Amino acid sequence: MALNVGRGAGFAFLVVAPLQALAADLPEPPAPAPTAPAAYAPAPAVPDWIVTIGGELRVIPAWPGAPEGKFALVGGPLFSVRKEGTPPDYFGPRDSFGFSVVDLGQIKIGPAVKIIWPRQESSYAGLNGLGNVNLALQAGAFAEYWAVPWLRLRGEVRQGFGGETGVTGDLFLDAVIPAGQFRFSAGPRMTMQSAAAVGPYFSITEAQSIGSTVSGLPALPVYRADGGLYSYGAGTQTEYFFNQQWATHAFVEYERLTGSAADSPLVTERGSPNQLTFGLGATYSFDIHPLWRSGAGIWRPRNASCFLSGPLAST
Repeated sequence: MALNVGRGAGFAFLVVAPLQALAADLPEPPAPAPTAPAAYAPAPAVPDWIVTIGGELRVIPAWPGAPEGKFALVGGPLFSVRKEGTPPDYFGPRDSFGFSVVDLGQIKIGPAVKIIWPRQESSYAGLNGLGNVNLALQAGAFAEYWAVPWLRLRGEVRQGFGGETGVTGDLFLDAVIPAGQFRFSAGPRMTMQSAAAVGPYFSITEAQSIGSTVSGLPALPVYRADGGLYSYGAGTQTEYFFNQQWATHAFVEYERLTGSAADSPLVTERGSPNQLTFGLGATYSFDIHPLWRSGAGIWRPRNASCFLSGPLAST
């Protein structure tokens, strides 16, 4: 019995020993590839942006209600930002400065800010005795509705601060038609104003009436301007895009004063209800890359030399 056990053990050794030696000579199997946790997801890439800057010169009526032949020259900067890959934003000639806070595609809503230039009595004889009206800042909000890709309805409501403290409401309708490197737009306009917005420019107090005598012209009668429909009119603009960076534009706006503003003696005796504005501007666009980029699930800084690469439009 013991002999059989010894022979069995010896046979097992003769079989197992060579197999162990052979296994020792074989390469080890590769380790399994690590797998990401089920909840892991890389952070989305940060989009690039296109910044547009520029400048614009405008020939405007010398003062609200000025004669058709009297103009003043003003200028200002242009600025806008949009996501890369989107077409250039459309800005109408009478749009206030603003940007979209709510963008639902066809509907856009955001703040609106406009500067109303001061009226200086000493600049024109027709304003003699009427006093100065300081610069005013109007701040409020706008809403746009694109009924179809080429037709925009825009409304604005703004509160005045400074030279006038009333409420102004604008309504603009523009057909916007691209044609090659050109973009044409045109449409009607309408403006409503409260008495506090109209009064500083068209009302005439007793003291102003006494001091308004001008050589060859009688004194202006006392007058109190009220709110309501301030004006209606139309405008047109032509834009030309030289390339993706450079663009230029020109526009003409016609405004017909009506209601209490048009009835003011300053307009009927020394001015005109027909108000024209001309403008010419140029813009330059360039890319801005985010300072921080997402990658492999972590945030890392982008190469600083690429933060600004490559070589604005408002009211």
